[in-house]
Amino acid sequence: MSTAAEIKLWHTMSFRDAEAMIAWLSAIGFVEHATYRDENDPSVVVHAEWLWPGGGGLMFGSDRPDGAVTNVGGSAVYLVTDDPDEVFDRAVGAGATVVREMVDQDYGGRGGSVEDPEGNHWSFGSYQPS
Repeated sequence: MSTAAEIKLWHTMSFRDAEAMIAWLSAIGFVEHATYRDENDPSVVVHAEWLWPGGGGLMFGSDRPDGAVTNVGGSAVYLVTDDPDEVFDRAVGAGATVVREMVDQDYGGRGGSVEDPEGNHWSFGSYQPS
């Protein structure tokens, strides 16, 4: 597994319901590296860093007026995994909506897409761009 120091690119998102999305991210395989909460309201995630076991990371926080990112539901992510069918099935089982079924791609690999509970587009695939 990659360590936070090795990761060079972090996708950044904001969530209306950070607790629900933390459960969803955990269900598809993300691992918590750090989560910082508001001292006065622990339901508010000020900043979080979660790792993808295959490499890469995601930073996120609760949607709030002083937040740096305010694109709730407006993100798109391509997540490379050795078993995209498994991650796809876990995502759907955790509440995602199927956008594009899993298929073998003409350019190589296998992939499909879902929309998470907050409207972000996630593509899971085995194709690693080079």
